[in-house]
Amino acid sequence: MTVICLLTLNTHAQRGVRIGYIDTEYILEHVPEYQDASSQLADKVKRWKADIELRLNDVAQKRKDLSNEKALLTPELYEERKEDIDFEEKEILDHQQKRFGPNGDLMIQKKQLLQPIQDQIFSAVQDIAASKQYDFIFDKSADLVMLYSAERYDISELVLRSINRTSKRQQAQTKEQRKNAALEDTVPEYNPELEAREKALEDKRLERERLEEERRQAILDERAANKLEAQERRERILAEREAAKQEKLAARNKVSDNSENNDTLAPSDENDENASESEPKTREEILEERKQQKLRDREARKLELEARKQRILEEREKAQQEREEKENNTENTEDSN
Repeated sequence: MTVICLLTLNTHAQRGVRIGYIDTEYILEHVPEYQDASSQLADKVKRWKADIELRLNDVAQKRKDLSNEKALLTPELYEERKEDIDFEEKEILDHQQKRFGPNGDLMIQKKQLLQPIQDQIFSAVQDIAASKQYDFIFDKSADLVMLYSAERYDISELVLRSINRTSKRQQAQTKEQRKNAALEDTVPEYNPELEAREKALEDKRLERERLEEERRQAILDERAANKLEAQERRERILAEREAAKQEKLAARNKVSDNSENNDTLAPSDENDENASESEPKTREEILEERKQQKLRDREARKLELEARKQRILEEREKAQQEREEKENNTENTEDSN
């Protein structure tokens, strides 16, 4: 016997302790028969409360009427009617206690309603514990305090399915329904190797999902960084274009100012040449010299305008080429990204 006990304990230790728990409240919420009976009981309790409240209001009205008629009644008649009202009120309170007291109709019917379901739960737990080799099964809804409970140890769904299968088997009318209920009324045997393999597959699946989520987040971060970099590059190109435009405007204004200064200085040079001439000239010679000077000034301005026009065209063409090169580089960079 000692050897057998030691072998049994050794095998039990190697297998490991299997613990599960159930949530009775969850199971009761998903049992249709219990929900229907609870609804009927709630309607009955509502009618009881309404009847008691109506009778208490009637007693209260009688007390109020008696208080108003007290001056018209003799003391003996007042005491008699008051005793009748007190007796009626006591009967109503006794009836209320009978309905809702600790041992009243409500508690009795709740026990009657809950007892069959509790028996089914207990029977299902016994079958599941025996077939799946559980060592301990607790009730989460009872007084036992569970500070933490992993969801994989919750067998409430197994118990609920077992209760539903039993209900279907009891309600089966035809031979086909009884056959289907008998096929469903089976509890899978506990297979440690299968459970370990399933747990390993579940762990691999969770790890794969975690890696996929990390990879997806890395791709999103990279896209966001590329988008931010492209936005900064676009802003930098726009700033460079604006600076080039301002330089062109400044150069154009400078050329215009130089042209105006040349036009202003030309008459003064002519006056200097006239002042330097010591010999007196005739009116026709002076007019002819002024005419030739105007022609020379006009030709000089024309040449200067042509040169400025050519320079502006060259600057525009150069800026256009630079802009096209920058746009091509930007498009190539965005395409590569």
